[in-house]
Amino acid sequence: MEMLNSAAGMFGLALPLVLVLGCCGAGDKSAPQAAAPRTVSVAQSGQADVIGTDNTALQKAADMLRPGDTLSIGAGQWTMEDKLVIPVSNVTVRGVKGQTVLFKSAGVSSKVIDCGDYGERVLVVAEPGKFKVGMGITAQDDTHASGWDVTVTTIQAIVGDTLKIEPYTVRDYDYETGNSMVENKFPVLTAYGQTGLAIEDITVDGNREGGTGYIDGCRGGGIYLYDCRNCVIRGCEVRNYNGDGISFQITDNIKVLDCESHHNFGYGVHPGTGSPNAEISGCHFHHNDQIGFFLCWRVRYGKFSNNVIENNGQYGISIGHKDTDNLFEGNTIRGNGICGVIFRQETEKLSGHRNVFRGNTIADNGGPQAGYGVYVEAPAHDLVFESNTIEETRTGAEAAQQWGIWVSKAAGPVKSEGNTFRGNLQGDLFEQK
Repeated sequence: MEMLNSAAGMFGLALPLVLVLGCCGAGDKSAPQAAAPRTVSVAQSGQADVIGTDNTALQKAADMLRPGDTLSIGAGQWTMEDKLVIPVSNVTVRGVKGQTVLFKSAGVSSKVIDCGDYGERVLVVAEPGKFKVGMGITAQDDTHASGWDVTVTTIQAIVGDTLKIEPYTVRDYDYETGNSMVENKFPVLTAYGQTGLAIEDITVDGNREGGTGYIDGCRGGGIYLYDCRNCVIRGCEVRNYNGDGISFQITDNIKVLDCESHHNFGYGVHPGTGSPNAEISGCHFHHNDQIGFFLCWRVRYGKFSNNVIENNGQYGISIGHKDTDNLFEGNTIRGNGICGVIFRQETEKLSGHRNVFRGNTIADNGGPQAGYGVYVEAPAHDLVFESNTIEETRTGAEAAQQWGIWVSKAAGPVKSEGNTFRGNLQGDLFEQK
């Protein structure tokens, strides 16, 4: 003991008794123990921790969760006046497959006539009677109508023509000349800043036909993750959302497995804003108005395999800004309106380099506008296409896939090896000179 105290004194330290005696708490029975995992249940009738039919009941149950717990959502159509936010990490949210449906409420909107500046917690609207306390809304104007410029918030109170909101607005909205609007649109099922979340067997119906306004994938989605890590979305369906079906932004290691996303106005799935190490497998992205699978900005080191991406209005897969070093393997990409795969225009420095396509079927893409299996518009380098089948099987006026792979003169090198080309109307591989 004297030697230890002497050594401590040399460095001007007061050596704690616990260091001298060892881990004195090892046998302390009073140390707090981790709570055992629980299942918190919410249902529309019968026995459950929470009974209800809407987002208020769902949120009440979600707010009971502790790390390790499972939220069990019963069968039925749940009316969503606002988003369901998962508030803690390391939990599972599970529905009854095909029977648990989160249904977006009908759309309403009004002009903002005052208090639309940055940092506002109140908005004065022309038609306050359309709204109710607890409703999820967005604020925007003609200039700030997409991306990160849209405010997603919730009505906390209504006083006369004034909506009191939280959180506050994120931009200056021009309510005098810029057609500033409030609409009840929001991501339906979402998490912010969480880790280790699993979402399973949930159906989201965005109710496009009910007048819901459009919100893009930066701020919204039928299922939407923001600043999340090590999460999985499994066995879910998103349909009829006026935006993107599944969107995850500023994330790492997100898995989307065995999901279906269809008949959405925007994209079937939208990883972006720096989302490396994604895995998307066994999914079906189809009949979306724009794109089935949209890689936004800085989607890197992903593995995308065994998906069916078909009958989307424009493109099957769209690759762009710094979307590098991804593997696409075993996918079927067919029947998309303009082309199966597009490397969209970027500068050379910002293009989607070093992507590998191996063992995919890319077939029957294109229509009256244009038709390509793969269209490399960007100056992307070191692209690899190996052992794919790239073909046009339609006949007569329906046949539209002109080229198997079309490469701009700015791109290259592009490696094409072991591919099977059949039926492409003008040829297999075109490299612009």
